[in-house]
Amino acid sequence: MSGSAVHEGPVAVAGAAEVELAIGGMTCASCAARIEKKLNRMDGVSATVNYATEKAKVSYSGEVRVADLIATVVKTGYTAEEPPPPPAPEPAAAEAAAEAPVGAPADAVADGPELAALRQRLLVSAVLALPVVVLAMVPALQFDNWQWLSLTLAAPVAVWGALPFHRAAWTNVKHGAATMDTLVSLGTLAAFGWSLWALFFGHAGMTGMRHEFALTASSAGDALYLEVASGVVTFILLGRYLEARSKRKAGAALRALLELGAKDVTVLRAGREVRVPVGALAVGDRFVVRPGEKIATDGTVTEGASAVDVSLLTGESVPLDVGVGDAVTGATVNTSGRLVVEATRVGTDTRLARIARLVEEAQNGKAQVQRLADRISAVFVPVVLLLSLGTWVTWLLITDDPTAAFTAAVAVLIIACPCALGLATPTALMVGTGRGAQLGILIKGPEVLESTRRVDTVVLDKTGTVTTGTMTLSGVHPAPGVDESELLRLAGSLEHASEHPIARAVAVGAAERAGTLPVPEGFENLAGLGVRGVVEGRSVLVGRERLLAERGVAAVPAALAGAMAAAEAAGGTAVLVAWDGEVRGVLSVADAVKGTSAEAVARLRALGLTPVLLTGDNRAAAHTVAREVGIDEVIAEVLPHEKVEVVRRLQAEGRTVAMVGDGVNDAAALAQADLGLAMGTGTDAAIEAGDLTLVRGDLRVAADAIRLSRRTLATIKGNLFWAFGYNLAALPLAASGLLNPMIAGAAMAFSSVFVVTNSLRLRSFR
Repeated sequence: MSGSAVHEGPVAVAGAAEVELAIGGMTCASCAARIEKKLNRMDGVSATVNYATEKAKVSYSGEVRVADLIATVVKTGYTAEEPPPPPAPEPAAAEAAAEAPVGAPADAVADGPELAALRQRLLVSAVLALPVVVLAMVPALQFDNWQWLSLTLAAPVAVWGALPFHRAAWTNVKHGAATMDTLVSLGTLAAFGWSLWALFFGHAGMTGMRHEFALTASSAGDALYLEVASGVVTFILLGRYLEARSKRKAGAALRALLELGAKDVTVLRAGREVRVPVGALAVGDRFVVRPGEKIATDGTVTEGASAVDVSLLTGESVPLDVGVGDAVTGATVNTSGRLVVEATRVGTDTRLARIARLVEEAQNGKAQVQRLADRISAVFVPVVLLLSLGTWVTWLLITDDPTAAFTAAVAVLIIACPCALGLATPTALMVGTGRGAQLGILIKGPEVLESTRRVDTVVLDKTGTVTTGTMTLSGVHPAPGVDESELLRLAGSLEHASEHPIARAVAVGAAERAGTLPVPEGFENLAGLGVRGVVEGRSVLVGRERLLAERGVAAVPAALAGAMAAAEAAGGTAVLVAWDGEVRGVLSVADAVKGTSAEAVARLRALGLTPVLLTGDNRAAAHTVAREVGIDEVIAEVLPHEKVEVVRRLQAEGRTVAMVGDGVNDAAALAQADLGLAMGTGTDAAIEAGDLTLVRGDLRVAADAIRLSRRTLATIKGNLFWAFGYNLAALPLAASGLLNPMIAGAAMAFSSVFVVTNSLRLRSFR
């Protein structure tokens, strides 16, 4: 991030080690806030705890060890452990294990039984609670001694069904803390305890007793709250189950990323093919990829040609043609020919692993808006306990009605859970960053989202970003009477033998337009001037005007001089072709504009951004490209180290600047910009410096990235508005006696479900 971002939470300790801990036992946002507070009190420790991902990201220095961090979490009443390191089997052991079944990801294995147990508790509680709620709400169904049946059904729910809340509340009491579980446990036990007293010591247990149900605070002297004790527990269990399922859906994109890679691979060892697990691959190993197989790891093609489906990593639907010398990425799919690939990156160094790491780091972060919610959650529960007590005392003083006072106090306890506050940001971040990864957009952290809202200017590096970054044959101008195909065939034949980038552009373009190129004789490369040789019996020269003059070729005819001047005015390079002592044509070579760049610029403008083209090229070339893609503001002839100064100057003018680039020389400018977007086709330095990485080399993705970031931020703010609004509106209603505790429990449970469901809408982003 640029220096413009403001971080309110814990900051990384300079020179510190970092660890990520898996936290167990958290049931609400205030749990996460407590753990974070305890860890940050340790000397040399800076921690962020994420309730949605159930992870703590901790940086520590000095004499602190990971065991000390875990011990602190355990003392706080929760569990913590380090994620297991990735396996690195020895080749021999790996080959022996080649046939072993591949297990499910760790989180899927861990979450399965937990969700199943929660579902079982929910179903049993629901079956038992339903008759209790129906009997309480419909007086016409109440028969003699119905209340004792209700007690028999409600007791297991209030004790066993609510056991996770009671257990967590007791743990919190032992640690001198209070969380959402404290509220639920207190409310449930209070309602159940009151009902027991009314049944055994009051008149509610008498045969023929009838109970009127009210949506507001009851004032009946022998009121029963068995439907509250069982109904609230069932509603909250339902909310927690739906929340847990939704959280798994929210993290599904990251799990899918981690599961994309191939599980085993065919390696060439001593001239034979051996099937081994991917973990056995080493840099330099050559492996075979057959049609339909996933490429096991990042590498370079050494044999064969094929089309590779890269949609899983970039979102790009069109397969990419690859051949000898081309780089390929692990987890992409070989669609046609057989390939032999030499591994260049393995394990945690691969592109897939780096993408997954970036996504996970982004999901574990916190936006500034979430920090406010965390601070509120940390003090919310003690405040609610006091408010509940105050409600009870106030009702007693005003009405002298202990039943109504009790009803209002219990409603306050139950409705006030701050879970929606804790889920508002992390669930939206999980879904937004996961969806981005599926579309080839990597968001580095939540602070990035806040930057996208303010950006008003986008600076586009020209070479490799707006243009392809490679020279291509852009124009062919034969002299009068010369056949274009012949001109291309003779020039392309000579240039094919040269390694110069301009020569390669001419050779590739000639082969595409004129077909097979003949083999030249007597080829000679004339450094800085061009090439010469004999093609099909003709002595051919291809190169600069000076080369032709030195070889006694006649002056360039007026018709071709105009074409040469036009090519150079547009920022291209003019290549002259001559044979038999005369100039036969002009070929223009230029860095071609990407076919999608004009559309991308239009999309950026539609987002309210002013595009600026930044390049080290000459003004003529820069303005030609700018006109083609629809950019009005051009800054040309800028040296690499001056790019960062350009960004600073724009910022000094009061603009909030986004920078899109791909080269090493863009890294400083990307870091200086308020929002850095690095093209994933570029260098590692640029990608590290950017806030957003666009895995595809398509500028249109920059507009998609900003749209997705803004949509994610809007979802976070919408979630927080709902969560704050819900608590602000519900607490006064409950304290005023306008909410039955059971209705309050249902409302509280579904506020969390609403927030998570709202976040899941980001999965449909296109």
